[in-house]
Amino acid sequence: MTEKSDINPFSPGAGHPPPFLAGREKEIEAFSKFLDQDRVMTNVILTGLRGTGKTVLMDGKYKPEAQKKGWVWVGSDFSESSFLSEQKLCTRLLTDLSVYTSSMEVEADDSTFGFAREPERFSLDFNFLSQLFQAQPGLTVDKLKATLKFVWDIANDKGTRGIVFAYDEAQVVQDRESKEEFPLAILLETFQSLQRIGCRYLLLLTGLPTLFPKLVESRTYAERMFAIQELGRLEAEDSRKAITVPTEGNRFTFTEFGVDQIVKTSDGYPYFIQFICKQTFDHLKANPKDLSIPIDSIIRQLDSDFFAGRWETLTDRQRDLLYCVSQLPESEEEFSIGEIVEISKQSDIKKFTPGDVSQMLPRLIEKGLVYKNRLGKYCFSVPLFGRFIKRRIERRKKDEPLLFEK
Repeated sequence: MTEKSDINPFSPGAGHPPPFLAGREKEIEAFSKFLDQDRVMTNVILTGLRGTGKTVLMDGKYKPEAQKKGWVWVGSDFSESSFLSEQKLCTRLLTDLSVYTSSMEVEADDSTFGFAREPERFSLDFNFLSQLFQAQPGLTVDKLKATLKFVWDIANDKGTRGIVFAYDEAQVVQDRESKEEFPLAILLETFQSLQRIGCRYLLLLTGLPTLFPKLVESRTYAERMFAIQELGRLEAEDSRKAITVPTEGNRFTFTEFGVDQIVKTSDGYPYFIQFICKQTFDHLKANPKDLSIPIDSIIRQLDSDFFAGRWETLTDRQRDLLYCVSQLPESEEEFSIGEIVEISKQSDIKKFTPGDVSQMLPRLIEKGLVYKNRLGKYCFSVPLFGRFIKRRIERRKKDEPLLFEK
């Protein structure tokens, strides 16, 4: 690095906005066009591995773009508790919507024994929406449709362009047939039905790649309801901009060699770029005469902060399976049950049978480490997880201390 102010511009973290958002222009332009729909026919799924910047893009770019075009933005994270029952889903939606509607009022005319009374005004706060919901006839889905239709009619009269329901971490959504609870089906049916009659509600869901298959499994017409925007690693030039633009006017800027090293180590994943750059700046502030990038130390810190917690949730046998995956040439892309079985025959661990792997992969999916793609193969849900496993195995072979072992 070459010397030049000394505020660290980088901020890795879950959903923390970077100092410069690089390389997502096409997605932003496409989302802006979805906001121009007169009748909402296409909703949006924003999907990708952890660390690709889904939350940052949704909150930092999509939200202000929607508000600029006259749309109201409501939503939050979807926790698993929101999908334990149909009632909890409805409570979640009405709670989020009430943040917007609580500033609105309606008048209710009343007369008793023929004597006119002054119209009573009601605020559309959560209590009002909840009571309105409960007063509607029919099933839970009928109650939700009627309540959202009531709100839309008022919002439309006030000139609202539309309402975006935006939810992060939506891969937790699921129906529970064994308990006769179908919150996901209700979510899809409600929005599809309201959009069909002209209510401009737009559903934006972000989550891991397991999200879309769950939607289609619940309601096959979900394929026609959503456009999928898949976030991957940044192109090399965009990675370079994510590194260099934030340092303009700083005391320290990266040399070409430093930029190349960070691009290579991060593999273009936005979170890793932010992490490596932040750690480098912190090192420089503590050691102003050392202008090198302590890449080995930074990788160890990344392993401890980002990967280790996930690794520690695994059984020994699950770790063996993922070790086999990491040895595959295309482990960072996709892998199959047969490939895992074959590679296990070449390793010094207990061999896997197809039945072993078939039983274990669903457990790894539940832990959020693996997902099944639409080709019938599997992928890591965590970017560069294979590299982490290889580093860990190499350190064990060298008898190096592992710092974060249980």
